[in-house]
Amino acid sequence: MNHIHLKLTLAALGMTVTFNASAQTTNGTSPVAATDANTGPAHIWPGKGLSQHPFLYAGEWDTRKPMQSMFLVRDGKVVWQYSIPLRLPDNRIQEFDDATLLSDGNIIFSRMSGAGMVSPDKKLVWEYPAPPGTEIHSIQSIGKDRVLIMRNGNPAEAMIFNTASNTVEKEIPIPTTVKGTHGQFRHIRMTPAGTILVGHMNEGKVVEYDQSGKEVWSVKAEHPWQAIRLKNGNTLITGDASKYVREVNPKGETVWELNQADVPDIKLGNIQAANRLASGNTVICNWIAGNNNTKQWPGTVQVFEVNPAKKVIWALSSWADPDLGPSTSIQLLDEPGTPEAMDQQR
Repeated sequence: MNHIHLKLTLAALGMTVTFNASAQTTNGTSPVAATDANTGPAHIWPGKGLSQHPFLYAGEWDTRKPMQSMFLVRDGKVVWQYSIPLRLPDNRIQEFDDATLLSDGNIIFSRMSGAGMVSPDKKLVWEYPAPPGTEIHSIQSIGKDRVLIMRNGNPAEAMIFNTASNTVEKEIPIPTTVKGTHGQFRHIRMTPAGTILVGHMNEGKVVEYDQSGKEVWSVKAEHPWQAIRLKNGNTLITGDASKYVREVNPKGETVWELNQADVPDIKLGNIQAANRLASGNTVICNWIAGNNNTKQWPGTVQVFEVNPAKKVIWALSSWADPDLGPSTSIQLLDEPGTPEAMDQQR
């Protein structure tokens, strides 16, 4: 346990008052103070801040900036950044929703107005623009030169692309009663068995489909943003505006759940992506941009990691030098496995 001892000597009154505050980490590292642009040091968070993990970071709807960016962070520093305009010439919105660094150094991403792949030297080497009236918020690597995307629309479709040949290998219809495209789906994920987990946000359920579009499993879930199949056979679900991360077994029973009461020191915004790590910990993206008062964003936690007992191991709050912006997607680069092998879903 690390302790910070603060002593204030009131010489004029002939008194000495000692204030004791303690901050604890489980890895023996010094906690990191988040900086609030308006008030200075705002809170001391556990972990090593930007140096805790190397990671790829992306977030949606940073309305403070005309350009939207994703960041590659190593050794506590931004080593690569890729940016796109918030709005296209036709006024359509662009925002990074999903991003993954592949083994060859390229990065795949969804941007609402489409999906793409960018090289380390920032050349767009593959792109799929979303047709008018559709949105794309999800992309997953499912093998060498193959990606799965979700195209919101009427009709809605999951699509498997070969990025090398720029061809569509499969279109999988996803039934929905929601007509407005924006409220349909966010991150979808293929399971190791080849089925597809889809969170129906505005329908309050997670459904598993086979590749013909047939339902094979479902569970009720409030406003699900993402669902991933864990190696133990359970499913990890995030509840966006409902502010939870929930693990359910094949019967749909909750076996683990985190919500606001479990992390009283962290103000939860919307819980978007979450991933189970090889250690058994869970890393969670806490998207704060649903608060339109952007002056209240600095000092809030963008990403945090908890152990199975729901103790916060690491909390990231980086709103200046660098300003990473709101958090939607994070890929920790010190995890074993490779995205193309789909072996990083723990």
